[in-house]
Amino acid sequence: MKYSLFALILLFVQTLNISDNVLLTLDGKSLGSVNREEFQSILGDTVMDVEKVDEFIEKLDQKVRKEPINARIDQYGAIVPEQLGYKLDRIKFREAFYQYYFGQGSATIALPKSPLYPKVDSELLANLRVKQIAIYTTYFNSRKKGRVQNIKLAAEAINNHVVFPGETFSFNQVVGQRTFEKGYLPAPVIIKGRVYRDFGGGICQVSSTLFNAVDRAGVQIVQRYSHSKRVPYVPPGRDAQVSWYGADFMFKNIHNQPILIQAKVYGGAISVSILSSEVIEIKPRDVPNAPEEALL
Repeated sequence: MKYSLFALILLFVQTLNISDNVLLTLDGKSLGSVNREEFQSILGDTVMDVEKVDEFIEKLDQKVRKEPINARIDQYGAIVPEQLGYKLDRIKFREAFYQYYFGQGSATIALPKSPLYPKVDSELLANLRVKQIAIYTTYFNSRKKGRVQNIKLAAEAINNHVVFPGETFSFNQVVGQRTFEKGYLPAPVIIKGRVYRDFGGGICQVSSTLFNAVDRAGVQIVQRYSHSKRVPYVPPGRDAQVSWYGADFMFKNIHNQPILIQAKVYGGAISVSILSSEVIEIKPRDVPNAPEEALL
């Protein structure tokens, strides 16, 4: 990460009384400096404007924060270890800043950090990959390049996602908005019984494949909508329509163990597997298989 005099801190920086500035550093690198006069209240020079300080700390945290990265299983089946993240330790920074503010002269504050731990670590993944509790596969026309690209991107988004007991999975939240900047391409979509072209066309096959896989795994379906027109990649009534500004597919893990989603695209097929630990207690459901003809 590169650090510079970022714009948000410059809101607080003036060239007033440079000798009284406090220099802010992170991991030995300078982030810039601010002056105590920028935080004085209109009530007087000796009164601190706490709201300005709170706003400043919020901006600092946004610049300092590094999100943790969950462990994952790569394409070869190996576990890629998790990475710790960190955030601004607001309590320690506030103490140091108050000492500077109510003191005299200049100062240097090395921004204190506190760790952010990933939700999924290597040990958890190793325990969850031992038992496949459900799998579902659907098929598509691999010559439809835009649609295939969208299916691959959505499959990558849900792959390696862990749903903990009592937690609700939202397809739209996990996959995010389907945009050109993310690599999604225009492809046919069904809206109110008619076929249009839109970015992300084809991802409903991913959500539908996921729906059938988790339904086999005995989860609680929280929200699911069928298309207004029959889709050929799943049996009638077994689809799960999704759209960024509308329908979502959601389910709740009602089991006693976390479940792991593994999504893989190969040739003209997408396969979603649901895995968990040996001690999971489930009542699997009977779900009809998808037709093997690649109709789309």
